[in-house]
This record gives sequence, C-alpha cells and structure tokens, in this order.
Amino acid sequence: MSSAKEVTAPKSNAVRPPSFWRRFGLQVGIWSVGLVMWLIFVALAPGAFAHKNIYLAFASTTPIFALMAIPLTLVIITGEIDLSFPSIMALSACTFSEMAQSGISIWISLFVGLLVGFLCGLINGYLVTKFNLPSLVITIGTQFLFVGIDLAWTNGSGVDLTPSKYNTINRLLVGRSFGGIANQFWWTVVAAIFLWFLLNRTKFGSHVFLTGDNKISAQLMGVNIKRVKIMTFAILGTFAALAGLIGSFEVSYFWPTMGSGLLLSAIASVFLGGTSVYGGTGSITGSFVGAFIIGAINAGIVASGVNAFYTQIFFGLVIIVSVIMQALIGKLIKK
Repeated sequence: MSSAKEVTAPKSNAVRPPSFWRRFGLQVGIWSVGLVMWLIFVALAPGAFAHKNIYLAFASTTPIFALMAIPLTLVIITGEIDLSFPSIMALSACTFSEMAQSGISIWISLFVGLLVGFLCGLINGYLVTKFNLPSLVITIGTQFLFVGIDLAWTNGSGVDLTPSKYNTINRLLVGRSFGGIANQFWWTVVAAIFLWFLLNRTKFGSHVFLTGDNKISAQLMGVNIKRVKIMTFAILGTFAALAGLIGSFEVSYFWPTMGSGLLLSAIASVFLGGTSVYGGTGSITGSFVGAFIIGAINAGIVASGVNAFYTQIFFGLVIIVSVIMQALIGKLIKK
C-alpha cells in the first residue's frame, strides 16, 4: 500500500498549476479580458483608440463609479451587498452644496459631506447586523430613505458649483495634471492602493475574508463579524460621498438625482473584477481594472460606429465571458 501511495503522489503534483497561477491566475484572466477588448476596439476604431484624448476622457468619467466599485468589493467579500451607495453619493454632495451655499466654510462643508457618507454606511451596517436582515432588502429601503431626504432638502432643485466660487477644492478634486489627466483618476489610484493594503496586509482585511468565507469559523477564531461588516459599509459610504463630490465638481453642478445611473456599472465592475457573489474571495485590483473595462465599453462602441443600443449586449457578453473564465481558472487552481 505504501508503494502505491508513492506512485500516485507524483502524478497529483504533476498536474498542479505553478504557484504563480495559483496566486495570480484570476488577475491574469481579468487583465486578459481587458486587453482583448482593447485590441478589438483598436482594430475597429484605430483613429479614436490611438489618440490620447479618449484615455483622458476615461480618466475623468470612469473614476466616478470606480471610487464606489473598489470599496464595494469589501462589502461583497463579507457576503453582503449594498444598493444604496448612489443615494449616499447624492445625499453627501447635497449636504456639502447646501452648507457651502449657506456661507459655511467650504472645508467644514467638505468634512461634513464625507461624514454624512460615513454615517449612512454605519446605518446600513448596523441595520443589517443588528436585526440580521438581508442587506439586499435593507439597502433598497435606505436607498429610498437617503434619496428622499436629499430631494426633500433641495426641493428637487440643483446647486451651482461654478469653479470660480470653489477654485481651490475644484482644482484639488477634478483639476488636470501630468499632461491633462483628471485628478479624480489619481484619487481612484490612491483609493485602490489604500484599500488593497487594507484588505491584503492588515488584520482587518484578513477578518473581511474570514467573515465571507466561513462565518462560524470566523466567530470561533474571535472575529467580531458584526463590527467587520459595519466597517465595510462605512468605508463604502465614505468613498461614495467622495465620488458624489467629484461627480458634482466635474460638471460644476449638483443634481439631486446624481448617481442614479451608476449602480449597475459599479456592481458589474466588482463581479467582472473577480469578486465572488458568494463572498470570501475578491480582488481590489480586479475591481479597478473591471471599472475601466466597463468605462471603455460605451466609448468603444460609439467610436467603432456600432449602434449605441448594442452597449447592453456587450456588457452582458463581457461579464458572462469573464465569469466563465474565472470559474475555469478557479477549478484549475483547486486541482
């Protein structure tokens, strides 16, 4: 019997993928999808995709939902979901706009706007964990609650954010630097680096993975899963507030309904980036790349001369192919 084991063991090791693929296979798959899609668009619209202007446009528009997709990754890794972040985005920007318009210091208004986002996230996390209710249902309710407060406060009217009135903060959030690249892109890069470090190099990050992978085991190991979930919702709320401010200053106007069309783009970016819908696994870099893949699809379709109504078809195909690729890579890694 011992000799038989000695014969079969090398065979098992022989089919095992190299450690590189076991660690980075999923990320390579995601990057491959993005590269293939980019090559297709370059072939179909070389004039547009060979010019820097289209990439500068990506750098100004995609970060508005990428800033929410990246922290949403943490929430989904814990096994939860948040559908209220677009309304948090609007309510936080509304708070800033109304306070600044009333004569309160711009920096105090900025701080309070971000604080509102943090508190809205805390409310979501508290309701989900305190009453043990599905986050899908809770955040549908808070989505209506937050946007309702926003609309009632402004009476449905917007606020002018002319750059001349908010020069310093405008340049800080959405100014152009390094050859015309929008500052919101750099904010997104900073957010991705910070949250990658938080998720992969801290005790809190390991608790996020443990909570989503096996809640009972996490509790037995002393992880306070309620606190972990609450903090992931709060982090998402804070970044949603930042996205709201950036989105408002980018167009120099606050609209009470801002963010209403960004929900699916952010969620699609996370799942396209390799985060499991069941929780326990996820990638910050994957969500970052996924956001820019989603952001490139609209521009790529229009630049290629394809009817814009086909955008949803491309969204669906890219996401389905990516999810299938992730499943295949996952099976390969487990062998």
